[in-house]
Amino acid sequence: MTLQFQHSSFQTTSSLGLRQDILPMRLYHKAKKLGIWNPVSIDFTQDIQDWQNCSPEEQETLLTLTSLFQAGEESVTLDILPMISVIARQGRLEEELFLTTFLFEEAKHTEFFRRFLDEVTHTTKDLHGYLSPSYRKIFFEELPQTMGALNTDFSARAQACAAVTYNMIVEGVLAETGYQAYFDMLDRNQIMPGLKQGLVYLKRDESRHIAYGIFLISRLVAENIEVWDAIEQRMNELLPYALDVIQETDSSLPAGEENRFGIRLTDYVEFAVNQFTRRLQKIEQSRTRTLEQLYQDQPELLQ
Repeated sequence: MTLQFQHSSFQTTSSLGLRQDILPMRLYHKAKKLGIWNPVSIDFTQDIQDWQNCSPEEQETLLTLTSLFQAGEESVTLDILPMISVIARQGRLEEELFLTTFLFEEAKHTEFFRRFLDEVTHTTKDLHGYLSPSYRKIFFEELPQTMGALNTDFSARAQACAAVTYNMIVEGVLAETGYQAYFDMLDRNQIMPGLKQGLVYLKRDESRHIAYGIFLISRLVAENIEVWDAIEQRMNELLPYALDVIQETDSSLPAGEENRFGIRLTDYVEFAVNQFTRRLQKIEQSRTRTLEQLYQDQPELLQ
């Protein structure tokens, strides 16, 4: 599709209107209903008490995991803008409407974790030391470079590589797996109800983001089968780094009787791989589907 650098008409004042039946628009409506939560409204009263009752090793575990989420959410908030710009320039209005909620939600996630650090842990130290080498490879290099490439390269290949990096790897492997492990840890130990409530909201938001990513990559494949090779290559490049993040973080967590959390991130590697494989299979189906079939046939992504 030719990018538009000036307007000759507007979709909503033409006979086209808005397509309410396609996945991005349905995700937009879900976001309006389910995504309107306020980080400031989360009650951290019990969390403050729980933090004070934690051993130094347990506090270190909480700081390690929260630092990964904090940096990750800031990163995806900063790096989503080139994708939004490309979608807007292509005139894909329904997708852009959803992406406005996408950016809003990532910003709230960033605010939420910083509020937890400020009001519960009262930490003022630099937290970059908690970020492992593979984490830095993805968030300091691969994500900003791949997303930033969209500022000058609007091709289907560049968009596919960006969506794989952002939606399939960062959100679909790292964020989803990390949030599940973190929630399970808090729930198992019956601590930090405010943090746990926030994670419920975050996981719900991220499920919509991942659903859009699967849709976007599938659309790009349906429109241009030649991008499939680039998608496979990008996945093969980044999946090992993502799994290494899980391993490296697990190795860095305090162990022993003083850490009653008993969390092992490596227990979630199978979860991460299964989710990744299932989504890859869904995307692969688009190689033999028309664009209209794709628009209408992804109801499970709305779950």
